[in-house]
Amino acid sequence: MTQELVSLTIIMAVAAVSPIVAQLIPGRFIPQTVLLLAAGAALGPYGLGVIEVNDAVKLLNELGMAFLFLLAGYEIDPKRLAGHQGKVGLLTWGITLGLAWLVVTFLPFFTKQGINGVATVIALTTTALGTLMPILKERNLEGTPIGDAIISYGTWGELGPILAMAILLSTRTGWQTMLVLGAFLAICLLCAMLPTKALKTGHRLYRFLTENANTSSQTLMRLTTFLLIFLVTISALFELDAVLGAFAAGFILRYIIPDGSKSLEMKLEGVGYGFLIPVFFVVSGAAINVRAVAGRPALLVAFIVMLMLIRAVPVYVALSLDKRENPLSSHHRVTVALYCTTALPIIVAVTSLAVKVGTMQGDTASTLVAAGAITVFLMPLLGSITYQVADVHPVTAVREIAHTPSDWRTIVLEHAQVRALLHHQDRLKRMAETLESLEKQEGLNGLDSRRAELVERARLEIDRQLKELGLDPQLTTQLPHNYRYPKN
Repeated sequence: MTQELVSLTIIMAVAAVSPIVAQLIPGRFIPQTVLLLAAGAALGPYGLGVIEVNDAVKLLNELGMAFLFLLAGYEIDPKRLAGHQGKVGLLTWGITLGLAWLVVTFLPFFTKQGINGVATVIALTTTALGTLMPILKERNLEGTPIGDAIISYGTWGELGPILAMAILLSTRTGWQTMLVLGAFLAICLLCAMLPTKALKTGHRLYRFLTENANTSSQTLMRLTTFLLIFLVTISALFELDAVLGAFAAGFILRYIIPDGSKSLEMKLEGVGYGFLIPVFFVVSGAAINVRAVAGRPALLVAFIVMLMLIRAVPVYVALSLDKRENPLSSHHRVTVALYCTTALPIIVAVTSLAVKVGTMQGDTASTLVAAGAITVFLMPLLGSITYQVADVHPVTAVREIAHTPSDWRTIVLEHAQVRALLHHQDRLKRMAETLESLEKQEGLNGLDSRRAELVERARLEIDRQLKELGLDPQLTTQLPHNYRYPKN
């Protein structure tokens, strides 16, 4: 027991220090998740060896993964899945699955690496929605057009691989697998229908549970935890992956309380992000054999590149073809596609299962998990850079420089100034008022005319972005406070 407590103490010390370190890094461009994974790899069995992944730690790791997928499932609005963007997201994921199968089956590289199986196909189609949710919250993306698109496409990037794992990686025959999944679905429906019926009828038990939700009884929190562990246990008894049960529990919880519950959400996030989920990420990092990863750099890079081609490109194309329903600009579509290429928890689950059944070597699994960990850092960073660079309108700048090469310094400076005005709208407003005052008094000189041109360009860009948000520039002259996303 002493060793278990020592390992858990070190893990929680890492969890406590990570947000502080992330805050101290200039620009805050490294998410806490990346720091947890890196610390796990450094301190785990393949690093300094001070963290021992024993049975007690493994149990907490499983519970951490369960809470991560519970919260991911809870974030999904069932209406969104049935809506237009949800259907497009499902179709896009299906195309991604087909592309992954073609690439893994027919590209000689994967055959030489010995990873041309179903597990690799599934790993290439995933979006780590559970991992992305805290990043989206940190960067004020929730409730924005970009955030909604990421959740819509990311939902199927998480749900699709979970279902594919249950069906394609099962050791049973086809009809047995469908029978087991049918029984699991029936249990999930029962878990969803009973509370919903009690809610509609105003049952005495329901009133008792809600009245004692914030007392020492913590009735709703206890029932939610019971639902989670019950469905994870059912998954284990049916020899399904625990991820399926945890995701189903979150989905059922959202179905029962479609409008959400701030009190319950705070408690779930407190237990999850405050304790169990950091354990999951640190232990996931501890499973990475750094030496094995260093010995296979080609596989590491190739897998990340393939993730971008197989997952990001279809999402971008789907958003471009669906511009009528989702009028995102090109750089916003790139941002969504990059975020949807963030992958980790499903890769951990699918590679662990493949290693267990002997279809994948441990060193290969470590490399794929490391690639997934890198995407957690790389894809949100690239998404942020995409938006930051797009503000400068580099294509327009290049065209202007090509037309008048001698003025390249002035052109670059003007584009940088427009970007600064967009980020500081109060400064833009003051400059516009000053220019209007000068114009009324004695006209504008050469320098002031240049400033007026900058102000007009910034105003046109704000109008374009307001229209993209579905707002009327005639009624709203200011971008929403949280519009400057994704922020570092």
